[in-house]
Amino acid sequence: MSGDFATIVDPIPLFSAWLGDAEVSEPNDPNAMALATVDGDGLPDVRMVLLKGHDAEGFVFFTNVESAKGRELLANPKAALCFHWKSLERQVRVRGPVTEVAAAEADAYFASRARASRIGAWASQQSQPLESRFALEKAVATFTARYAIGEVPRPPYWSGFRLAPVEIEFWRAGKFRLHERVRFTRVGDTWEKVLLYP
Repeated sequence: MSGDFATIVDPIPLFSAWLGDAEVSEPNDPNAMALATVDGDGLPDVRMVLLKGHDAEGFVFFTNVESAKGRELLANPKAALCFHWKSLERQVRVRGPVTEVAAAEADAYFASRARASRIGAWASQQSQPLESRFALEKAVATFTARYAIGEVPRPPYWSGFRLAPVEIEFWRAGKFRLHERVRFTRVGDTWEKVLLYP
């Protein structure tokens, strides 16, 4: 699947194969991706997040929707992703509209997280000014006590987003900087493919 670009007609299985390769070769977080959004002033904003699922419907990640990225995505629901796997000398870029995942999907993923991570989601007012590290530690202690027994429910401000790809570009390093690039563009229910100069 990761061979000749000329034979590929659907980018999603190719992405799955490349991610699988990265899970073997990358030492840390093979599912890490740069997420680019735009703020209210039209300025781009970018940060690293973790991909938590992907299929033909899109690429899914989770966050506090009151964070900077959450607010930006709710106000301007379009984004771009970039995966770079240095060990493989490969990169994938993805662009498209973004929608919030269903509550049941967010609940299911939140329940799968480590208990400490679920407590942390309650304790952190993500992207807001922090008066001191002690304030965060105090919040963690407060919510640890509140949810000492039983399940830790998903906070109402914690959810996920799905980017539905309209464009996916694959890049593979080549000798003498003559890299290989192919771009897939969504047209209706099919993908159009074009090879690109390095």
